[in-house]
Amino acid sequence: MKKVLVTGASGFIGTHTLPLLLQLGYEVHAVSFKEKHENSNGINWYQANLKDRSEVKRLIAEIRPTHLLHLAWCAEPGKFWSDPENIRWAQAGLELLQAFQLQGGKRVVTAGTCAEYSWKEELCLESTTPVKPATLYGNCKQTLQMNTDSFCKETQLSYCWGRIFFVYGPHEHPARLVPSVIRSLLEKEPAECSHGKQNRDLLYVEDVASGFVSLLESDITGIVNIGSGKGVMLRNVIETIGNKIGCPELIRLGAIPSPADDPATLVADTNRLRQETGWTPRFNLDTGLDQTIQWWKSML
Repeated sequence: MKKVLVTGASGFIGTHTLPLLLQLGYEVHAVSFKEKHENSNGINWYQANLKDRSEVKRLIAEIRPTHLLHLAWCAEPGKFWSDPENIRWAQAGLELLQAFQLQGGKRVVTAGTCAEYSWKEELCLESTTPVKPATLYGNCKQTLQMNTDSFCKETQLSYCWGRIFFVYGPHEHPARLVPSVIRSLLEKEPAECSHGKQNRDLLYVEDVASGFVSLLESDITGIVNIGSGKGVMLRNVIETIGNKIGCPELIRLGAIPSPADDPATLVADTNRLRQETGWTPRFNLDTGLDQTIQWWKSML
């Protein structure tokens, strides 16, 4: 029996991995810090502080998972880039990995970020794009990646590091771009945005989740980008939302400044994910935005 522990299981991406893992026959164990969940639909829920080493040891010893999908991290919009908690999460990730290996764990997949790359490169390739994080968040993710790589080579533990690009969809934090525009327009209020000329790699959250599950199921090791492999100008995304909701006149492009160091283009090369796992996304931008808008309509 494959037994997986999912951290950050009640989070934006984690929520969408659980049904996929069940469908593949995993015994699914999910951990959340803030919320207490009742066991349901085949999911075994736990509440634990993953930054507490003793809690982590107890959790792993109780479950003895064969697989680990580590998604938990600090991610509050406007705060996570420079949050000192990033440092503790980098330490906690290694402690979790060590506990997992000591209890007989076989395969781990961890969430990395495109913020580990140098953002002076428009197309990010795992093997050639320089790693040069410009934020505390990116630095701490990169620190954990290097420690994970060294530890797994030393212990012969199978690991993969999935570098996420830009995600949107149901359950996203309301302060982020796509939900903030949707919510404003649904409430018939102006949607104030930057110029929107940034070119970004956007992937619907269910496809991000399936990408991680594909990595967990495979024997691919090392770093793998998780993205659409295509760039889209953010103003096109914003205007598409406006047209779908029926009030494009409420969009205010250029109303707020963009960061001075905001890269013009940031896109993932996804050949490794597609070719070595056979993964393909189920949603394009049009269908993904439809799903997201419908979800927010149900929430407001």
